[in-house]
Amino acid sequence: MTRDIAVLGAGSWGTALAVHLARVGHRVRVWSIEAPIVAEMIERRANAVYLPDIVLPEEVLPTTDLAQAVTDVDVVVLAIPSHAMRAVARSMTPLMRPGAIAVSVAKGLEQHSLHRMSEVLAQETNDAHPVVVLSGPSFAIEVARELPTAVSVASADPAAAARVQAEFRGKLFRLYSTTDVVGVEIGGALKNVIAIAAGVAEGLGLGHNAQAALITRGLVEISRLACAEGGRRETLAGLTGLGDLILTCTGPYSRNRHVGMELARGRSLSAILAGMKMVAEGVRTAEAALALGARAGVELPITAQMGDLIAGRKTPRAALEHLMLRPQRIEVDAG
Repeated sequence: MTRDIAVLGAGSWGTALAVHLARVGHRVRVWSIEAPIVAEMIERRANAVYLPDIVLPEEVLPTTDLAQAVTDVDVVVLAIPSHAMRAVARSMTPLMRPGAIAVSVAKGLEQHSLHRMSEVLAQETNDAHPVVVLSGPSFAIEVARELPTAVSVASADPAAAARVQAEFRGKLFRLYSTTDVVGVEIGGALKNVIAIAAGVAEGLGLGHNAQAALITRGLVEISRLACAEGGRRETLAGLTGLGDLILTCTGPYSRNRHVGMELARGRSLSAILAGMKMVAEGVRTAEAALALGARAGVELPITAQMGDLIAGRKTPRAALEHLMLRPQRIEVDAG
């Protein structure tokens, strides 16, 4: 069934999802505050800045007018950086149709409140709209090129999750549902921090052994925090934990891995970020994750070292050497 769907954010992921949703039969209104991007999408039917070489289907309708995007649609997808989520959610809420579903595809934590994105959406919509989180191992360019992809949809409202599953499914785009919103969002947020560490190890030429160790121990600390916050350990062994972590730590399109590699090569963080068109969420997430871990009484050793590196308190090599010199312990936590 054809529906009108809004995608807020015309970065790589927002554009890729808009293209995918149009291909599976929906009319998609794409909103962005970047007027030049919108103008190019209308005129050239492409988003050369964030997703080059992908032709936008006719059913993708770009706009800079939030009301035009959101009014009378059944589903609103928020594909915006985590630090912009609250402001955009606050602006869109009075414009939304009653019962419309809000779908977060952002991966991060709000810095001052430490809230997950679904919590921000629930607050700003006054719990008047079902909130669904879509997350998993998914590079935007591969979705846009129609390469096989599997993700998870998480919601406290199973009917809303099932509806997103049905509306978003494509021949090569598969969605699995879960009620573990906490596990899905913690996995999606913290994997970006671990990916910076993996990029550092790669940039320093530390070898595949170090990479494997970082990914594995990174999954441990992500799982530990997720469980402390009420998530389920088995969720972190799935698409939004292990799957997304492997992709982001090793894949060539990973922005966070790129940041780590460039830091290892001696570039300053400010110079790296200035040269990037897209947001590397792990840079912002590290500090919030450490605060969340401290509040929950959970140790996050890799995240702590990345926090020191991002803040300029340690060199890349010193940060990773600190991890190797930590006291040895049993591998598997009790319980």
